Amino acid sequence: MTGLVLAVLVVGISTTVWSLVGVGRLVAGRGRTTSRTHQGAHRAHTDPPGLDQVAVLVAAHDEELVIEQTIRSASALVPPQQIHIVSDGSHDRTADLARACGVNVLDLHPNRGKAGALAAGIEHFRLCDRYEVVMLLDADTQPADDYLSTALPHLADPDVVAVAGRARTLFDPPSPTLLGRLLVAYRERLYVAVQLLLKYGQAARAANAVPIVPGFASLYRTSALREIDVAAPGLVIEDFNMTFEVHRRRLGRIDFHPRSATAYTQDPDRLRDYRHQVRRWMLGFWQTVRLHGLHRGVFWTALGAFVVEVVVASLVWLLVVPLLACSLLASALAGAVAGPPGWLVWLGGLLTVKDVLLGVLLPDLLLSVLAAISTRRASYLLYAVAFPLLRILDAALCLTALGRAWAAPSTGRWVSPARRQVMDASTPR
Repeated sequence: MTGLVLAVLVVGISTTVWSLVGVGRLVAGRGRTTSRTHQGAHRAHTDPPGLDQVAVLVAAHDEELVIEQTIRSASALVPPQQIHIVSDGSHDRTADLARACGVNVLDLHPNRGKAGALAAGIEHFRLCDRYEVVMLLDADTQPADDYLSTALPHLADPDVVAVAGRARTLFDPPSPTLLGRLLVAYRERLYVAVQLLLKYGQAARAANAVPIVPGFASLYRTSALREIDVAAPGLVIEDFNMTFEVHRRRLGRIDFHPRSATAYTQDPDRLRDYRHQVRRWMLGFWQTVRLHGLHRGVFWTALGAFVVEVVVASLVWLLVVPLLACSLLASALAGAVAGPPGWLVWLGGLLTVKDVLLGVLLPDLLLSVLAAISTRRASYLLYAVAFPLLRILDAALCLTALGRAWAAPSTGRWVSPARRQVMDASTPR
């Protein structure tokens, strides 16, 4: 029974519910054409925006190692004159390299942070006046060749105001260290779990409960974008806030499909950079929850449940090892003395190795199996032994960020993680 309780706390009811909704959405979509499945169409649609109506906006800070490759990837989708780079207080050659690629460049000083850079770019280039759609793209991200051909059909539904991109990890160039490859594989596993088990169900028409349109590679209608406070003060990141704005202002529906809008991003392969990025993400999430609060509706109800489950699951991951150690010690002491006190017997039976194996480690292993099957990378099964350690680290970062979110506000200014220079211009697979 204890193992089952642990499994529920670790996996979360939200994951189970949204996974079932996703399965229902998948079953309901069978028999339709691919385009109608992606659009989730049940009623009349308009023609999707054309390529000439799409602007690409990139905020970059000290990204000289990757910015040219990102621009080349974006140039495979739209002409260079539709690509807009905001160099946010860069101290390297980011702005010069972007200009040499023939795209539009805004060189900001001092550093305003990503949200401030995006807001400045939208205003400076008058994107909401000149285009129907803005594609937000991170400087370390490469959209797949079919990104727009699969993403734009979602916008044939007039209710859809944003399309959340499908994140994939960029493995080329590979990390030179075993720890780096472990971190990158763990991040890809997170993408698989969140996007297949949660986001696909959350994007169902009746739910419209997607909690984040990731800023790494996503689309926004400019009619909705002009209503969003992109650079809300006091937040360390912008994408949670922009998504919450869509829901709070009831601007429309957010769509997502795992076969649409795929892009490849370079995840951190150094522990220091990984910790910094996860801390930043967690802090941004909690700050956004604090800013917006909870309201009525499916999204806000799901968000409240998710908040509770994230806190509980984090506590479980942090406490399971010390509780198991205490329980094993108490069990040994109870067996060594005659007539042990009741509290010692109770503590000795509180948690067993079997409980941890079935309730904590097995569910985590199943996530690795899902990732290995989905990405066709059997190496994830080898890395799975170390993944629980990273989940404990994530739990600690999550709870410390929760405390910081109610402390001093953030400026939003950023420091990019160390990059691995990309040499190949081809779309990663």
